[in-house]
Amino acid sequence: MADFTTLDGGSTTVDAMHLDSLSAALDGELHLPSGPSYDAARVLWNAMIDRRPGAIVECGSEADVARTVTFAREHGLLLSIFGAGHNIAGNAMVDGGIVISFRSMKNVTVDADSARVTVQPGATLGDVDAATQPHGLAVPTGINSTTGIAGLTLGGGIGWLGRKHGLTIDNLLSARVVTADGRVVTASATENEDLFWGLRGGGGNFGVVTSFEFQAHPLGPEVLAGLIVHSFSDAPSVLRAYRDFVAEAPDEVTVWCVMRKAPPLPFLPEEVHGTEVVVLAAMYAGDMSEGEAALAPLRAIGTPIADVIGPSPFAGWQQAFDPLLTPGERNYWKTHDFDTVTDDLIDTVLEFVAALPDPQSEVFFAHLGGAQGRVPDDATAYQGRSADFLMNVHGRWSDADQDEGCIAWCRSLFAATAPFATGEAYVNFMTEEEGERVTSAYGSSYERLVALKDKYDPGNLFRMNQNIAPSTVG
Repeated sequence: MADFTTLDGGSTTVDAMHLDSLSAALDGELHLPSGPSYDAARVLWNAMIDRRPGAIVECGSEADVARTVTFAREHGLLLSIFGAGHNIAGNAMVDGGIVISFRSMKNVTVDADSARVTVQPGATLGDVDAATQPHGLAVPTGINSTTGIAGLTLGGGIGWLGRKHGLTIDNLLSARVVTADGRVVTASATENEDLFWGLRGGGGNFGVVTSFEFQAHPLGPEVLAGLIVHSFSDAPSVLRAYRDFVAEAPDEVTVWCVMRKAPPLPFLPEEVHGTEVVVLAAMYAGDMSEGEAALAPLRAIGTPIADVIGPSPFAGWQQAFDPLLTPGERNYWKTHDFDTVTDDLIDTVLEFVAALPDPQSEVFFAHLGGAQGRVPDDATAYQGRSADFLMNVHGRWSDADQDEGCIAWCRSLFAATAPFATGEAYVNFMTEEEGERVTSAYGSSYERLVALKDKYDPGNLFRMNQNIAPSTVG
């Protein structure tokens, strides 16, 4: 006998016979709290999330997913989905419930002739790059190679190639999905089109994706990319010049602005280590000689401490921020979309950067627009395409005793910058507590998403996410 958490927040007992039957039917493995592999199977990227599921099903096949969805539905169990475990909200794990884990389903298959890439949901962005770059191809994804492809895609997918080739969802061709009733369906522009619309930005609200098919694009193996580091004393003028530069930049140019304490990078003078800096992280998605000309005005801003822009393997550039985003630290984020970065917004953010609560914490502006901004608002569930910037307040620290102070700093900065924001938000950067923001985050898509939820998951089995509740619940 085993105790589980139910969908309504209560508890229920599942007979060992039923668990044994599930385990015997699996191509993968069932991890129970009494087992030796259980603790390793429940670890997430964000160390603030420490949950103990009643069972973890490490799926070995699509059939395992369908079996587990059916098992959870029939027993009324709270269910969560683990892709790579990188999501800030920690929704991949659930106390007392049952988890579908994709740790063993990480295959990436590339058809170089058609530039189509098929990816299992346990793959990371690094897995995708490792498979595509030998063919001189890239799928537009994110900026951290350990991020899971599934969560990134279902929430939208912003990164270095979005201005040139669109969001990750704009390059999704089809998906295989296990729905709440245990069926396996294909969603694409010609099959289950309504579901395909909802998957592109609506998160995991409508089913469990077991396979993604993407359109890749010629790129690499080298690109022009790198960092320009400025002293914090020059931050007001650097940020204003950055804003003006990106306003006229071609789609091939993407520049993110990161404000943090300088890590001990070898190209930075030792006296700069541990001091506040402004980092312009730039990439050109095209011919490198054209990129040199396009980035020249950015490199001419102010008097940098360091400029290390140059030819870089694209896969390596995708890993450039990995050392700052390793698992096992405590993380808390707050995010806003902005139409522009005004002088007042710059001044407000810099006040908070001058009082970072921990050397690992940072604030960044993501440079949006370009191709991802030209897709019609109603083409996908994702909203926020008109925004030219996204800000993420990334609180990060090691010691649980710092929780209160670091979280308070993030929330205060979020509140102080709210008057400048659009009101929409990137759901992949929202924490667990922000359920009240879901309606505004989806804007004009929200009512259509509710109708889709009513159709595909009226019982809200898939609720461990930035949840779009069906109308019967909401």
